[in-house]
Amino acid sequence: MDWQEALTEYKTYLKLEKSLSGNTIEGYLRDIGKIMEFAQTMPLEISQNEVEEFLYRFAKGDYAPRSQARLISSLKSFFSYLQLEEWRNDNPAELLEAPKLGMKLPDVLSFKEIVELIDAVDLSLPEGERNRAILEMLYGCGLRVSELTELKLSDLFFKEKFIRVTGKGNKQRLIPIAKYTIKVINTYKNEVRVHQSIQKGYEDYLFLNRRGKKLTRVMIFTIIKQLAEKVGNHKKISPHTFRHSFATHLLKNGADLRSIQMMLGHESITTTEIYTHLDDTQIREAVLKCHPRNI
Repeated sequence: MDWQEALTEYKTYLKLEKSLSGNTIEGYLRDIGKIMEFAQTMPLEISQNEVEEFLYRFAKGDYAPRSQARLISSLKSFFSYLQLEEWRNDNPAELLEAPKLGMKLPDVLSFKEIVELIDAVDLSLPEGERNRAILEMLYGCGLRVSELTELKLSDLFFKEKFIRVTGKGNKQRLIPIAKYTIKVINTYKNEVRVHQSIQKGYEDYLFLNRRGKKLTRVMIFTIIKQLAEKVGNHKKISPHTFRHSFATHLLKNGADLRSIQMMLGHESITTTEIYTHLDDTQIREAVLKCHPRNI
């Protein structure tokens, strides 16, 4: 079995048996591709020493600990799969230790900063209403960028004030949507999108590019980066920043953690706790407000 054959089989396994998203699968395959370029032997013959040497050289490069940890996780998963299929008797990555990672929290935007970015959208441009709707949807519903690009007209239930989102592992969830966000989406949908020439196969996608196809993840990142530069915001802003801000603002305004977990589509409440961090001021206020000695 050569590397290409092993990667093809592994990709099928991740998709059909693990039900991972396309983006997650591509991440795994990119990581395995790195050792494939390095290795002098085939995947069934590669030794523990070779794997360790590869990781040592990788670690010497300009890679963050988080990238190293992800690579180790990918290697362990790949060789575990070869074990599962009984193509190998051992896992040469089994003893690899990932670097310790602290809790990494992305920058969160204040509501004022969110409004500033949205107001910076030039509505006189053909794509203006679309871009405003994108930002409002990211912040108003806390979507992942992949969930946004895959959103369809048939997923909009505005009468019931819900949208249907397909998240990781093709799991669907319903997310409440505010009246204001509905208004912005309808403006784009009924006044701009309706006049577009849409290519076959993309008729149901909500957000389209100028060629009548669905927007890419890269385009969403580009839109946000350009707006941040326009307003002079030097924080590291991405689509995920809006998702994190959505969760943080809900928590600050009294939403319970379980509801936020459901809206974000997190498997574990622990993940939600990481996303919705509390600052020292909030903790102090919680103690002063809720502790029996302060009542």
